[in-house]
Amino acid sequence: MTHFAHPLRLAATLITSLTLVSLAPAHAANIGMADYKAGKTKLSADYKADKAACDALTANAKDICQEEAKAKEKNGRAALEFGHTGKASDQKKLLATQVDTAYEVAKERCDDQTGNARDLCQTQAKAAHTKGQADLKMVAAVTDAGKDAAADKREADHKVAAEKCEALAGDAKSACVSAAKARFGKS
Repeated sequence: MTHFAHPLRLAATLITSLTLVSLAPAHAANIGMADYKAGKTKLSADYKADKAACDALTANAKDICQEEAKAKEKNGRAALEFGHTGKASDQKKLLATQVDTAYEVAKERCDDQTGNARDLCQTQAKAAHTKGQADLKMVAAVTDAGKDAAADKREADHKVAAEKCEALAGDAKSACVSAAKARFGKS
């Protein structure tokens, strides 16, 4: 069973994870349907086993254990879905799920504390969650900016190629213009 770290270490881990995932391509190696179904079955079985292991615990230790089991299952399902589809939207869901489940576990861990220590723990957990959500927004913005920059570069390269074609005449010019359009995705 995964044990989540203190909220401050959690924030650092989330930031590092988000940065690394943002650098990865938005398409994963797709998992086939048979492996996808097998993965879902395994996740369900693991979740049941993890929940059953929590039954031996009491009080907040049991609550933490159950929250960790839920987090592991949710994160696994989100990762499996992204691995199956490879869609950028599923990658975003995976990251959001990781941020949210880490927060839920961190909040549950705070219940062991009392007074100011509990308040501080809850504040740190919320701050780590807020930072994680901000990182998700940043990753989305960087991804969008990258797409825009790539489109701008393609357009600039097309203009250069089209201008080079202007020096030609007749069939050579037509072939050059057609090649430039094909190369840069223009119709």
